[in-house]
Amino acid sequence: MAENIDTPASGSSSSSSSIPEEESLISNFISEIIKSPINLLLVAVIAFLVYKIFRSKTKNEPPVQEYKQLPRIRRDFTIEDLKKYDGKGPDGRILIAVNGSVYDATRGRKFYGPDGPYAAFGGRDASRGLATFSVVPGKDEYDDLSDLNTTEMNSILEWEEQFKERYDYVGKLLKPGEVPTNYSDEEDEGSQQESDVKPKED
Repeated sequence: MAENIDTPASGSSSSSSSIPEEESLISNFISEIIKSPINLLLVAVIAFLVYKIFRSKTKNEPPVQEYKQLPRIRRDFTIEDLKKYDGKGPDGRILIAVNGSVYDATRGRKFYGPDGPYAAFGGRDASRGLATFSVVPGKDEYDDLSDLNTTEMNSILEWEEQFKERYDYVGKLLKPGEVPTNYSDEEDEGSQQESDVKPKED
């Protein structure tokens, strides 16, 4: 009868020998990093980038300020009156004049608001800036645009069409000494005329 001879498992010796090898690799890796200043710098940069990534993900973003729908207004403005509506007021309303007409550009706050790329046009006559492709505040006095050439005036007309399509018309930009229009009277007369019109009987 054959005898059963117990032999030690080969896996146990190999696994025990692999542990010192792993520790040796880690220690060699750390020593290589410590020896070289460049490696230390690279590790520091990587650690900083990882920190910034995790911080940006966990950082609470400030809430976006919402503006309620403002009631429509209908009136004429002088240059001085217009300055009050640059988006910094309590209601955040933004009015912009283009070619003698004033438009309510409040819904375009991200463009014409205090932090927008075209903030210089808010509460101003933007005609000259739009004509010359220059984002600068309009003049402090009425600008008749008489010195602009044909190309620049055509540019203003194109911008005016865009403002008409996108924003509500408010009124006129008054010239010095010009009397403002009483729009409430006009609206009352218009509504009265509509009520006087009766449908024809068949």
